[in-house]
Amino acid sequence: MFCFQCEQTANCKGCAGSAGVCGKSGATAKAQDELTGALISLAMSGSNDYDLFIDGLFTTVTNVNFSAEKVNAITKRTASSPYDMAKIWNVDEDIRSLKSLILFGLRGMSAYAYHARALGYHDDEVNKFIVKAMAALGHDDYGMNELLPLVMETGQVNLKCMALLDKANTETYGTPSPATVSTGIDKGPFIVITGHDLKDLEELLKQTEGKGINVYTHGEMLPAHGYPELRKFSHLKGNFGTAWQNQQKEFDAVPGALVFTTNCLMPPKSSYIDHVFTAGLVEFDGVAHVEGRDFSPVIAKALELGGYDHDVPGGSLMTGFGHGAVLGVAGKVIEAVKSGAIRHFFLVGGCDGARSGRSYYRDFVKNAPNDTVILTLACGKFRFNDLDLGTIGGIPRLLDMGQCNDAYSAIQVALALADAFKCGVNDLPLSLVLSWYEQKAVCILLTLLSLGIKNIRLGPTLPAFVSPNVLNYLVENFGIKPITTPEKDLADILGK
Repeated sequence: MFCFQCEQTANCKGCAGSAGVCGKSGATAKAQDELTGALISLAMSGSNDYDLFIDGLFTTVTNVNFSAEKVNAITKRTASSPYDMAKIWNVDEDIRSLKSLILFGLRGMSAYAYHARALGYHDDEVNKFIVKAMAALGHDDYGMNELLPLVMETGQVNLKCMALLDKANTETYGTPSPATVSTGIDKGPFIVITGHDLKDLEELLKQTEGKGINVYTHGEMLPAHGYPELRKFSHLKGNFGTAWQNQQKEFDAVPGALVFTTNCLMPPKSSYIDHVFTAGLVEFDGVAHVEGRDFSPVIAKALELGGYDHDVPGGSLMTGFGHGAVLGVAGKVIEAVKSGAIRHFFLVGGCDGARSGRSYYRDFVKNAPNDTVILTLACGKFRFNDLDLGTIGGIPRLLDMGQCNDAYSAIQVALALADAFKCGVNDLPLSLVLSWYEQKAVCILLTLLSLGIKNIRLGPTLPAFVSPNVLNYLVENFGIKPITTPEKDLADILGK
């Protein structure tokens, strides 16, 4: 196998051999490459089977589907002879780099389109672009002049896709508002749900209502507590654990049923694999799969396990500061900036992961001056969301804006502030310090670049699939830079 699409790829170059760092086998990696090639061929044929493109691309996102058999089943649905992916991986490194940016951006975009589709929302412009861009990957004569504009267009269309998902979520579940979420566990039967899929959570809550089973979110499901239509379920009790890469430790010996949705997952250990259930596109060989959102097997397992025989104490976390909540107090925020009470905003967010160097983000937030505000989203927040940073004029200094799926919220806040101060986003007292791991982070980065946002700090390492020449282009045109140390980066940003 060879795979370099995630941040933790071996030696910052690429995973090779029989397995990847993520736990994906060589057979699964090969199957995912063949599926990608089949989708490219399908796109070049002019297909408009948009659901198949979305399912297929999302299936190849890091940490979604670990079963070669199930991936091959999707490839068969394409009825296409796969395009030879060696024509992408074994070409000029700059062409490979640009095609990788497009492909990985499309994989991330497909995740947002998948979640919106689950709630009945579609956008033909997004769907048609996915097919158009996939077809472009199969044009072996495309060079920098054709591919660079397509990279930027991927970011532009992803903004539309994120807006679609934001509309789907808020119209279905209400506008998120601030919520205090317990991290303790009540005694008795319980289910922990991880991943991102709000529709899965909604159906699980409906089916467990009145059955004496409590439901807890994990990882990127934490922001679900901000939605009024979800937190009205009294048995949605709180949040268990932290970010995705800690699952094998946190889920070990837990006497509750575990539901894995979407991505950001770890292969289950033998100690708890018998009470793991996958949903949607997620598959592990030997793990029970929930069909058609029928969670009755999960409910039966939770009742069988019985949960803890005592309350497990915990603390609390805050979430629910989406763009609706933040812009609802925009007047206070603007006045605080004008008065000097708020000197600077930092968006410190993105993916978490296991690679060393991610302690940077906790140290950065801890060292940020008391007259600054931290906006955060995605699972990177688990590096520091337990910190009590206090408030500025009643405004919390740490504002959790939601999942990586909610990056649209941060963009809307930035654009609204720029409009209020009658300046460009790059002129705001706002700095982006991002962590990345997988392909949704790639498409968000492309969206930020397509909006002309500059001087983004990115870490803990730069993408292995970005060639030196493409990196130089991003540095020269957008000021992309790697993180260094919290102290130096804070000093550089604040002009100390």
